[in-house]
Amino acid sequence: MFHDEESIASQRAKQGIIPGEDLSALSLDDLAERRTLLEAEIRRIDDITEKKKAGLNAADAVFKL
Repeated sequence: MFHDEESIASQRAKQGIIPGEDLSALSLDDLAERRTLLEAEIRRIDDITEKKKAGLNAADAVFKL
């Protein structure tokens, strides 16, 4: 089966994000999808960070009694 460079880049974009990789072969749609995935990942990291901070604050409060 024949794949042109753009469809290969599109498939690679959906498989995973590698920081610093060459993005020049990605289409505008692929770049938009990549941005959406990265923004969702940042929100996920922020959520977990807040939960961990809350846990640390709760533990600090217990041991400060």
